[in-house]
Amino acid sequence: MKDPNTPLIRQYLEIKNKYPEHILLYRIGDFYETFFEDAEKTARACNIILTKRNNGAAGDVPLAGFPYHQLENYLPKLVSAGYRVAICEQVEDPKKAKGIVRREVIEVVTPGIILNERLLTDKSNNFLCSIFLSPGPDRLQVYGISFCDVSTGEFFIGEIPTRKIREFLETYPIKEIIISKEQKQHFENLINSLPGKIIVNKLEPWIFDHTFAREALLGHFGTTSLKGFGVENLHYGIISSGALLYYIKET
Repeated sequence: MKDPNTPLIRQYLEIKNKYPEHILLYRIGDFYETFFEDAEKTARACNIILTKRNNGAAGDVPLAGFPYHQLENYLPKLVSAGYRVAICEQVEDPKKAKGIVRREVIEVVTPGIILNERLLTDKSNNFLCSIFLSPGPDRLQVYGISFCDVSTGEFFIGEIPTRKIREFLETYPIKEIIISKEQKQHFENLINSLPGKIIVNKLEPWIFDHTFAREALLGHFGTTSLKGFGVENLHYGIISSGALLYYIKET
């Protein structure tokens, strides 16, 4: 069956499928445009008009957009609303393009990973946090914790008793939390009860592996041991930090 979408919307959907949990800012000429559910979210977060775009035989689709030079005004609003944003640019000269202009995502911005100065303030940190619950009986369990602010370079690793986890999470201005998919059910109620909007990223269980994490830390810091950092014996803290580094590099 022939795809009823226009070539432009087909390209949009192909790119969007790679970033299903992000709002895709799709560059068309002098505008960034968003479509479908992204358009509805963008219109609400940025207080702009929700309109529609003709999509050929597939019918009109919701549209919200703004001029490209207004990105510095609208991107902070989307991030402050708790959305991940993928910025998709035209990567070839439209005058030389044969058919639809080629586009690629050139930057991903999330509340916990902000390097762009236009989104940063001096008032608070933007902490990205990784948590891993140790196995075993409840009375012996601990949380491996690591968190960082990629804009300042602050990086912390530790382990805390299970009874202290809520106090910890309420103390720091955490924007995003990384957990293992296997531990989703354990953390769901806890995270939902926390104040503010926190994005939760559920990663594959294999990423939360001590050997993988330790090698990632050694490689990142260019050392042969973690003793100098005082964390060599923090087994579950190391696991959480490995997942944290993995997420930062992949994002």
